[in-house]
Amino acid sequence: MRISARLLSSVVQRRPFYVTTPIFYVNAAPHIGHLYTAVVADAIQRFEKLTNPDCKIIFSTGTDEHGTKIQQAAARANQSPQDYCDAMSKEYRDLFKEFHVEYTDFVRTTEERHLRAVKHFWKELKDQDYIYKAKYSGWYSVNDEAFVPEAHTREEVTDDGKVRVSVESGNKVEWTEENNYMFRLSAFKTHLKNWLKTDGVVQPAKFHNQLQEMVADDVYLPDISVSRPASRVHWAIRVPDDEEQSIYVWLDALVNYLTVCGYPDDELMKSRGRPWPADVHVVGKDIMKFHGIYWPAFLMAARRAAPRALLVHAHWTARGAKMSKSAGNAARPRDAPPAAARALRYLLLREATLADDANYSETKLINTANSELADTLGNLASRSTGAALNPRAEFPALPDPHAAGAAQLARCRSLQPTQALMRELELLPEICHKHYTNYQFYKAVDAVIRVLHLANLFFETLKPWELKKKPECQKELDVVLHITLETLRICSIILQPIVPDIAKMVLDRLLIPENARNWNDCEVPSWNLKDAVHETKKIQSGKFVLFPRVYVDKGERKASAKTG
Repeated sequence: MRISARLLSSVVQRRPFYVTTPIFYVNAAPHIGHLYTAVVADAIQRFEKLTNPDCKIIFSTGTDEHGTKIQQAAARANQSPQDYCDAMSKEYRDLFKEFHVEYTDFVRTTEERHLRAVKHFWKELKDQDYIYKAKYSGWYSVNDEAFVPEAHTREEVTDDGKVRVSVESGNKVEWTEENNYMFRLSAFKTHLKNWLKTDGVVQPAKFHNQLQEMVADDVYLPDISVSRPASRVHWAIRVPDDEEQSIYVWLDALVNYLTVCGYPDDELMKSRGRPWPADVHVVGKDIMKFHGIYWPAFLMAARRAAPRALLVHAHWTARGAKMSKSAGNAARPRDAPPAAARALRYLLLREATLADDANYSETKLINTANSELADTLGNLASRSTGAALNPRAEFPALPDPHAAGAAQLARCRSLQPTQALMRELELLPEICHKHYTNYQFYKAVDAVIRVLHLANLFFETLKPWELKKKPECQKELDVVLHITLETLRICSIILQPIVPDIAKMVLDRLLIPENARNWNDCEVPSWNLKDAVHETKKIQSGKFVLFPRVYVDKGERKASAKTG
């Protein structure tokens, strides 16, 4: 069994594998981009469990509930900030449940355990003399909840006249002068450079290079404000021993990764296997600076290890523009056509390449669902397990190569579609293992779909519906069914991190035991095994529809029925 390099350290040290999403800001309902971050992290932790079922996983997500934007959103909703946050946080939990995001910890910044962690972390920074009080002035973006260096702003002309905006986000900035606490970020330039020298600490390489350029540029490394006057930001955690100041929302939010570990309670952290540092932080490229500069610097100042890796992903766009709550173009998962919603997780992991933006549309969702889940995978599964071709509901054994039936096996294996399918299926686990390890989910799906296309070609070439009519061809039919079902078994094990619910349906249909669905169970096809090849097994009987085709309207359904 293979063990990924990033998991090896966890195994050797008997520590959990710790993967995170950022905690999501609750100023509006979740959109496709938030779901994408969550399913990427979920796919990572599912793959780790497949490759090492005994590894303990900590997978954290949650909601960021403090700051000016939350105050404003709650006021617009005519709710108290806490009631508003409770409702919005529930939306995220419900969404993740619907799309099979199996986190182990959901943290909220309004929780008591998090408040303790943030205040303790602040004191650690203060005790190390990395926090000091000073008068601060600069351009502040309410939408980004961040001060923006003047060199990274520009003037724009709008209907309201000239305004200054952030070059990075396009959001409006306002000149702000106030007494704040400052963090000595400038003291960590060399430390950050050294951290970023580690190969693979930021993936993909495109974003690693960008972070290295930022750290080399002094514009990104001035001392930064880590508090705001409580009179301006009252919905926030107060600075210890200074009720007139609120802790900067990003410092507050980033500490959530330690909160999950049991920090600052050393006994609690020990009982959880001392999971820090995190193995993988999954973040969008718009918050890369906070996770790739501020967060490791905060940790270094507190004399704690920086994260082992950042996995940064690009954005999902709508009509070519970045999805944004403030811009009003955010596609929400709940807005997807109900019949196609089950395919949304598949589309997100199948289409995006991490390094480049991907464009979302309902048309793409429906076409992908029909072409790959309904036709390529679903149709093959229903035909090979249905009563018409498999009335005994069996996963037939391959004929003993030294007994009656060997001729049928030999004839079937001599055909080019059979040879192509068997060859590619034997290589598939190794290919997909590499893609998963490199977080290239779309390549893993590409490889699986290619094999499933070969399986459909094999099925059509061998014509099992004709073999079914001839009793003398039963052995040959068994060969066809075995190879087809073995293809479905292996492909479904591999697809579990991508579409856990759909993969489970196929594996349940084939009556594959729960303890036989791990990665090493798919590495060797049955025809390469010396044991258990000649044992016929039962599968579930009855009608089986894995994924119904999605029809835009009734007319399309009728037209399909007439031509089908």
